[in-house]
Amino acid sequence: MSIKSTDELLKAIESLPLFDHHCHGTLTEPLQRSEFEELISESSSPAAIGTTRFDSQVGFQVRGECAPVLGLAPFCSPQKYIAKRATMTPERVISKFLEAAGIETFGLETGHHADSITSPAELHQLTGKAVHEVIRLEKLAEEVAEKFRSQEGSEKVTAFLKELDATLHSKIENAIGVKSIAAYRVGLDFSPTRPTEEELSGAVTELLAQDGKIRLADSVIVRYLLWSAIDMAQVIQLHIGYGDDDVDLHRCNPLLLTELFRKSIHSGARFTLLHCYPFHREAGYLADVFPHVYFDVGLAINYTGARAYAVIAESLEVSPFGKILFSSDAFGLPELYYLGAKLFREGLTRVLSSFHEEANWPLEECYRVARMISYENAARLYEVD
Repeated sequence: MSIKSTDELLKAIESLPLFDHHCHGTLTEPLQRSEFEELISESSSPAAIGTTRFDSQVGFQVRGECAPVLGLAPFCSPQKYIAKRATMTPERVISKFLEAAGIETFGLETGHHADSITSPAELHQLTGKAVHEVIRLEKLAEEVAEKFRSQEGSEKVTAFLKELDATLHSKIENAIGVKSIAAYRVGLDFSPTRPTEEELSGAVTELLAQDGKIRLADSVIVRYLLWSAIDMAQVIQLHIGYGDDDVDLHRCNPLLLTELFRKSIHSGARFTLLHCYPFHREAGYLADVFPHVYFDVGLAINYTGARAYAVIAESLEVSPFGKILFSSDAFGLPELYYLGAKLFREGLTRVLSSFHEEANWPLEECYRVARMISYENAARLYEVD
């Protein structure tokens, strides 16, 4: 493609298909304003008295960029936005925003509130696009553990592990990769070594003895799951950095995984570091020095809003361009798919245009880099398309 100006570069990038390699489903029920506001914040608490979640970067992006998609003036009031949205069916809202997003392929992680959001098949039906499943390791282990908690006998641990391995192999046959929320459950400062049989036996025994709903928060079992995925040469998505208030951010620096990457470098497994803010520079370094490490700045794009281009620029500082991916991490709201895509396109264009103007990068080369990050890197990594 011959590109002669930065305006042409913007138009070319706006038309690029996107591979959203990490996202979740959308809600298909009408939403009240309070419910909507919950979904534009990473906090599990309501906004402080006298404040609103709309007074944030993502809230301003909803009013400024999403309002016109619904036929409203940019920066209409939150009341008008929610009222207009309520006049449309959830399916219509989903259709409008996902069509405008220009996402051609989805990697849908199904381990978070899967019973309340669209499944891969349902998202495909709504969009007509390719939707591939990503399996959450901790959720899978919890589901298997529920089957064994009431079982008696000395062979319970062995039976659980056998069933866990079989289930993981079965699920992976129809998925493009797995995901771990170790950052939430145990932090990333866990031992990089395989757990011993003794460690594993004790950890599983404690897991199956839990009262109430089982919650996996044991680094031994997390390590077992990760090494199982490594042995299966899977693409392993890892939450890094910014997230909700269940995460200890100081334990989410990806540099804590350095030794795990060293130990797995020849395994055939590949790691994708998700979101990464404020550790996106560290993630870029790891993607540079380890051939099997990739990363994105997905969640950070929506939540930094008007400053997203700066985060995107920093993500391009040291990482090879063939190791950077796009994701929206959208959950619940179709607006988040749209905003993630729009802010990504505009931010990437702004950054690459500055490289052209300040460092004389040919515009065709800028476009080639945009193609790689938008779609080609993920398609190659996940071996689809």
